[in-house]
Amino acid sequence: MARVGLVLLALGPLLVAAYAAVNRSAIQAAAKAQVNGAQWEGGLVGADGLTSLGVDAWRVILGIALLVGAVAVAYVAIGVLLRRRTRGRTFLLVLSGFLILPYALGFLVALADPVRALAGLYDKPDFEDGIPSWQAATAFLLPAAGLAQAVGLVLAGRRTSKAGDESAVPSASQP
Repeated sequence: MARVGLVLLALGPLLVAAYAAVNRSAIQAAAKAQVNGAQWEGGLVGADGLTSLGVDAWRVILGIALLVGAVAVAYVAIGVLLRRRTRGRTFLLVLSGFLILPYALGFLVALADPVRALAGLYDKPDFEDGIPSWQAATAFLLPAAGLAQAVGLVLAGRRTSKAGDESAVPSASQP
């Protein structure tokens, strides 16, 4: 069971990276639509194909991914430390409770769809029309990462009983 917990803990940073990757492809598609749109007035396009709006949108997404990714890596470290039978477990559990705040903040910002919001702020309808319809749903990768890590933290930190010591883990027959 503890190995499953570690796998779930490691799934958190992977889902955060997936959030960044799929948003990068959505931003590239929107920037391409902006350049090919009727309202394109010319301007600089980077070697990666991003317009200035695309770069700004990517920076916001990257900021969200870095914040939540750092927290996800911290949860992995906490899960590994909880497996050890040393003192300080209470501190680690309390710390993990506080670390949910940046996770939630990142999700709320991602849920506000900053890519579409920036397109509206810049008044670039071609960019906004080029954003794939699935892009708004990518925000839900972040709470999925948090949920996987929460379950993984519980499984990784579960204390197992020693041979013959049945008082450490209550059985189904005990009240």
